[in-house]
Amino acid sequence: MKLNKFTGALAALTAIAAIGVACNANAGGDKVAFPESHASGVMYTTVDRPDNKQFRELFTSRDAVEAAKQGKPLPSGTVITLVQYAAKLDAQGNPEKDANGRFIKGNLIGYTVMEKRTGWGTEYPDNVRNGEWEYQAFKADKAPNTAANLTGCFNCHKPLDPAKDFVFSYDKLKDAK
Repeated sequence: MKLNKFTGALAALTAIAAIGVACNANAGGDKVAFPESHASGVMYTTVDRPDNKQFRELFTSRDAVEAAKQGKPLPSGTVITLVQYAAKLDAQGNPEKDANGRFIKGNLIGYTVMEKRTGWGTEYPDNVRNGEWEYQAFKADKAPNTAANLTGCFNCHKPLDPAKDFVFSYDKLKDAK
């Protein structure tokens, strides 16, 4: 009987610990609020994604652009907003292209945001941490996308050069006007 109580208590503690780990894994995204003023920043690049038939626009602040132009880490407070659109499709389901051969943006799908703040990221182990960045995904209505895999953001950005602040489009920031 004592063994059953011990096993039950152990199972309960394990479940509580698992919930705690799951909450900590998602807690980082809760730090990132929807960047309402992203469009008043610098749209520094666009990306066509043939693999998922998306057109994407990337926005950030003038301060982030200037830091990248100087080869410096992006400053604390930097927010990079990736706006995702479905590419406009032709009758065969292929993305339509403009006169420059670029996808034509269709309906808004959602937003993916990375934000950097001094001291963020310390709760992550070294094999996951991307400097001081946190990530969040938002639906087209600007509500957090609770189904998004934010761990995937960390895993995807982790192999990038820390000198480029774990940002895929760091070099594009240098070219921004």
